[in-house]
Formats: sequence, C-alpha cells, structure tokens
Amino acid sequence: MTKATSDSAVLHAILDAAVDAIVVSDQSGTILRVNAAASQMFLKDPSDMMGSNVKILMPEALAVLHDGYMGHHIKTGEKRIIGIGRDVQGLRSDGTVFPLHLSVGNTQVEGQRLFIGILHDLTNRKATEEALARSQRLDAVGQMTGGIAHDFNNLLTVIIGNLELLEMRDPSDNQRALISDALASAELGSDLTSRLMIFARKGNLKPVTVDLRDVCGQTVDMLKRTIGAAYHIKTAFEKGVSHVMVDPVQLQSALMNLTLNARDAMGPQGELLVSIDNVTIDDTYMAQETDIDPGDYVRLSVSDNGAGMSIDAQQRAFEPFFTTKSDSGGTGLGLAMVYGFVRQSGGHVTLYSELGLGTSFGLYFPVQSSDQAMPAEPTINDTQDMPRGQGQTVLVVEDNPKVRILSVERVKDLGYKTEVAQSGDEAYAMLKSGLKVDVVFSDLIMPGELNGYDLTTKIKAEFPQLLVLLTSGYASDVVTGTMAHDTPLDILHKPYRQSELAMRLRALLDAN
Repeated sequence: MTKATSDSAVLHAILDAAVDAIVVSDQSGTILRVNAAASQMFLKDPSDMMGSNVKILMPEALAVLHDGYMGHHIKTGEKRIIGIGRDVQGLRSDGTVFPLHLSVGNTQVEGQRLFIGILHDLTNRKATEEALARSQRLDAVGQMTGGIAHDFNNLLTVIIGNLELLEMRDPSDNQRALISDALASAELGSDLTSRLMIFARKGNLKPVTVDLRDVCGQTVDMLKRTIGAAYHIKTAFEKGVSHVMVDPVQLQSALMNLTLNARDAMGPQGELLVSIDNVTIDDTYMAQETDIDPGDYVRLSVSDNGAGMSIDAQQRAFEPFFTTKSDSGGTGLGLAMVYGFVRQSGGHVTLYSELGLGTSFGLYFPVQSSDQAMPAEPTINDTQDMPRGQGQTVLVVEDNPKVRILSVERVKDLGYKTEVAQSGDEAYAMLKSGLKVDVVFSDLIMPGELNGYDLTTKIKAEFPQLLVLLTSGYASDVVTGTMAHDTPLDILHKPYRQSELAMRLRALLDAN
C-alpha cells in the first residue's frame, strides 16, 4: 500500500468516525466530499450532495448571501466564520430549518483552494436553553406571586379576624348581614390567594399515596356526565402503574382544569384522551425539561384534537392571569394552578401543541417508593363551640404590626392572657430574661437572626416545658424545605378562622 493510499484510507476513516457533519467544498461552493454524519444531519444521500452547491444546505435567506461572503473573503482575506465559528441555520431535505454551529477551515491542494466545514447540530442544546429559560421565568413569577399572596394573607387575616370579632359582639340583624357578606368576600379572597400559592408552589397540599388510575377514573366518570355528549373522552390506563404521593383533591382539580380547557379548545365537538403510564426520565427527557431529576415517574397525559396553541401562548400558558379566553370569562389561573401543583408534588409538566392539530399536556409524578400514606390533617367544624383558655399566657410573636394587634386580640378573646414580641430575637430575649408563658404563638417568617423555626429550636432546647404554635402565610411543605430541621412543623396557615386558632391552642395544652 502506497503512502497516498494509506493517507486516503485514514482520512476516510476519520470522516466516517466523526459525530459532527463534515463538508468539503471548493471555492465556488461545489461540494466535493461529505461524511456519514452530514448525510444524517441534512437527511440527504451523499451522492445527491456531492457535486451540488453548499447553498442546498442553507435556508434561502442565508443562501443568497453565501456567494458574496465567499467572494469577499477570497478577495480581502477577512474572516467572518473561517477560523472563528458561528451559530447559523441549516436546511434539511424535508424543509425543516434547524440551528447549528459552523466552523470553517481552508487549505490548498494542488493549487486548488478547499474549504472544510464542520457542523454541530444545536437542536437539543437550544431546546434545553429554552426550557431552562422558561422554567426560570416561571420560577421568578412564582416567587413574586408567592410574596404578593403572602402579603394578602396577612391583610385577609386582619379583615377576617376583625369581622369575626364584630360578629361575636352581638350585632343587630342588619349589621350581622353586612358582616356575613364581608366575611364571604374575604373568604373568596382567601381562595384566590390559595390558588396563587399553589402556582407559586407554596400551597398547602395534603398528599397521600394513590393509584392515579383510581382518582382519574372517578374524575373522568364525572366529567363524562357533565362535559356534554358532543365530547368523547377516551382513557388508556396502563396496567401495573406505580403509586405516587399526591393530593387527590388537587389532582382532580388539575384534571378538570385540563379537560375544561380542552373542551373550550375543541369547539362544538371533539375527542379527548386521558392516559396514564409509567415513564423513566432519562437524558432524552432532560433535553426537553431540565428542571427535573432523572428517575421513575407516572405520567398523566391529557390530549385533545382542538385548535392548538400558538408559540406565544405555549410560552406563557402557565403564567398566572394569562388567558386566551378573557372574552368568555377566563381567569388565567387554571393552568398556573396545574403547574404549581405538579411542581410542588415533585413532578413536572410538559406541553406540546400544534395549531389546528390539538394540544397534549403531560403531568409527571415521581414514583412513591413506599405505600404508606401521610396522615390527613383533622378537619375543623366551624359550628362547634370553640374551646377557650383558662387564663394561660400566650406570647404572640409577629413582625407585621396589624397582624400582631389582631393576633393579640384574638388570643385574648379566647380567654388567654398575652405577651407580645415583634421578632424572634425579641421573643428569645424576653424568655431568657425570665418571662413566664405557657404557649409561644409565632409567625414563621420574620426578620432578624431567628425565624420561627429557629426560635422553636431554641425553645425546645432551653425551655422544654413551653409549647409552640407556628403560623405562616406560606405552606409548611415549602418553608420547611428551605430550613434545616429534623422534625416536621405543624403550622396554622393564614388566613385562619378563630375556631382553628382555638382548636390548635386547646389541642396543644391538652396534649401537654
């Protein structure tokens, strides 16, 4: 074997071994050689590529500029891509345009100038960047929304508390009616902030171990009776689906939201598919949605054959108050709640839609390794007689002045004596100085060195006889996830009813 033959064989092997596309052309742009990766990237047979101009690999807008770029480089030597590299677009034989990174080198062989282009497909990277940007945007909106909802919870706590205190002051019938209407409106406001909290992943979920087929089967049966005969709902539930840990009520609400959205998108009639199956998240999925840990999931898919969603609508679909149905009374909170609920449950949501073809949502829930369900929180009957204190002293710790004043009034109204602190630091100093109390009733999120959990930790270590009840506008499953602790926190969530406060304080004292 001659050296020239050996060199040619080595070059051929290098070209075929390269995972990136390699295209060799002359100075006129005629393709002289391509490797297997180039054939796969552009979906063209190598024989069809060789002898053609490189412009067949470019979208029209770039192709019309190519000859001018090459002529300018040959004439002046100025480098715009050669030796530098640039992100450009490629054109596949099926007409699809895709992003790629192009690096170009040149050499001379027997007096002929040759250009060697190395092309790397950026489709997966761009998809990952877009998914990450979308996730970061939603996280930022969620943080802002959660903060606003938290502040509204404090306001509603004051409003509801004062209204309840007025209601207990033996008002006239006309006054009682006004108080009742105001309380009902405040409760609607509380419901709104709860929905916003779910989007912000700060909702108060009550997860239990469930088989999605059972919960979704019951919900679908109900929807079939209510959505209308013009809409056909089909189900495809895989056998042997793993159990997951979710809040069944929020799961039903999410499925109903998706179904009603699908109904609106399908017009006067349509077909909807609800499917459940086991899925393993691997690198393929990670390229689509990076904010998710690899592992085993159960996927709940809701697909319709409706009008589909525009690119802009898809990008903003999960933002609170964004809606394409404002004329028909849409609030823009339905999909935001679905997104927040799934993410707070440890899963993630995918959205695929094509205009005129339909939309498919995928809800991914991590597989539950144990079948042991979390105990449900006890329900409170507002009509029962509220248990009262017997002169015990409660230290109220709250940084918000209005909430602090109201909290003191509410605790006093239940028959307790009160002491007041404006921060965890001040409360701890008061206890260290010898203040004697029976219960510490503290907000969880406060300025200073000691938040509610830190204060609780110090109390348990230094004043083990003291009882602690925490309250917060945030949900415990989020707050405790950001604080180092080794025991779960029992939190009274704002805005709370007077009966709830009475029950929690009494339960603490009775259990001691």
